[in-house]
This record gives sequence, C-alpha cells and structure tokens, in this order.
Amino acid sequence: MYNKLPISKWADEDRPREKLSTKGKRYLSKAELIAILIGTGNTNESAVELSKRILSSVDNNLAELSMLSINDLCKFKGIGHAKAITIIASLEIGRRRRADDITKPKVTIKSSSDAYDIVYASLSDKNYEEFWVILLNRANHLIKIMNISEGGISGTIADPKKIFRLALENNSSAIILAHNHPSNNLKPSESDLKLTKTIYKAGETLEINVLDHIIVGSDNYFSFADESLM
Repeated sequence: MYNKLPISKWADEDRPREKLSTKGKRYLSKAELIAILIGTGNTNESAVELSKRILSSVDNNLAELSMLSINDLCKFKGIGHAKAITIIASLEIGRRRRADDITKPKVTIKSSSDAYDIVYASLSDKNYEEFWVILLNRANHLIKIMNISEGGISGTIADPKKIFRLALENNSSAIILAHNHPSNNLKPSESDLKLTKTIYKAGETLEINVLDHIIVGSDNYFSFADESLM
C-alpha cells in the first residue's frame, strides 16, 4: 500500500529511519537500509520500493551490487549521481570494515572458511582476476596477505618465485593461495590445477607448507584442500 507514497507519509513504525532508531539495525531489510541512504524514490516508487528493484537486479546480493558503477546505478529512475555515489561509498565502507577485521592480532587460520574470510574483502567484488597469498607462521597465525598479480577478466599470472620470495622474506612457514573468478564460476580451470600442483611441489622443496588454494566468487568460494586437490 506504500508503493507510491513518500516515506514521510508512512506510519512512524514503518519508516526505515524510525525503525532503526526504535528497534535497531538488525530489524531492517537490505532495501530499507539502502532507502535510508537514498532518502527518496521517484514519482512511481517509494525509496524502499526503488531499493527493492535495484537489489532485484543483482539477485538481492550486496556483493554484486557493490560491482555496479555510478552509470549502472543512474539507469534506475530516481537515482542520480549523488545517490549513486552514496550507495557505492557505503558499500565500500562495509568492504573496508571487513578488511580491517583481519588486522586484529593473532588471527588464526583453522579452516578454508577462515581463509575465505581473510581474502573476501580484497577479492569478492573485483571485475578482473587478482592473485593473493596468505602468509602464516608455524602456529598458522596470520602474518599478512599480499597481492601477487592482477590480470584480466579471464585470468592472471602468479609467479611461484615471487610467492616464495615473499614467504621467505616474511619468515612464513605456511601459505594459502587465493584468487578470484569474476564470472562467479568457482570451478578451477586446468591452469588453476596445474599452477597449484607446481606451487605445492615447490613448497615441499623449500619446507613451506602450501595449505590450500581458495577461489573466491561474489559470495562463495572453492577450496582445493576441502576437495582433496592439494
């Protein structure tokens, strides 16, 4: 019933800002949170309905939404340059907040999901492939994550010599490889399989354990270790 009414005409308990103030942020939908950012909708839709339509275009996936450009967002009636920038900036804050979590002391990698959490913020919303390495000490505590290379939509090159040089320079006892697939197809390619095997064997020679290789999509991942491919 609220589709064409501006939010200012809604009942107080249904307005996103008031709901956040009285009930808390957990009680708001994604569309309601975005509606707070954009403030108003258009002549045919409230801010919430417009936000629902924007989210619907990316299957209600915020990671996919973060990949839209200013021009992409401005194609929606009611979204101008300023509103598009507000949406993009807010999603970027969320990405950086997640990235900041990994700077906490003594982060320990115990599973593929832990590794995914470490690299998600760096890899999940890229339109091109990047290759990263997670450096760990003997207790599998995080030392740092490092970008190895950047490529195109369909691939990137990871130099094993560079990977192990960085591992040795940082006194790393173990590493986890990670790269993204912008297509969101998580199936490893033949080159992914070959590269992983090459790096794993090199790690055995240098006594640096290659624990896993994570392929990151928009909201999921593939683990070579979990699939017994290491």
